[in-house]
Amino acid sequence: MTITAPTQGLSIAAAAERSGLTSHTLRYYERDGLMLRAVGRSSSGHRVYTEEDLRWIAMLTRLRATGMPIREVKHYAEMCRAGGGNELARLGLLRAHRARVLTLLSEVTEHLGAIDNKIGIYTDRLEASGFTDAEIREGRS
Repeated sequence: MTITAPTQGLSIAAAAERSGLTSHTLRYYERDGLMLRAVGRSSSGHRVYTEEDLRWIAMLTRLRATGMPIREVKHYAEMCRAGGGNELARLGLLRAHRARVLTLLSEVTEHLGAIDNKIGIYTDRLEASGFTDAEIREGRS
């Protein structure tokens, strides 16, 4: 089924630029069933992305950037496309993902603390050996 979109939408190149993704990734999202709806087409058959498409792509990008597996993103998209009546399932999926993100964030924060501690040790050593704050900041000897 081909959906004709208004001509004022964005081409795939413009949508890629706006979203920070590649045209290849946008086509993959469409082909793999990750989009909220079928992307419209111009009369010449070119993809035409709407603001709604871009908002959905931003959400997909956030889910992927926080580690949600493609199969879960696809399941989430399927539930959203199905419409109302499955909000509890959507909520459960997002809450489970949020819990995983918080765990990862906690681990990364702990690692960052260890890195900050090591930076502090080297900074103290360099200050004790006569390096100036500017030299330490700029990382030159």
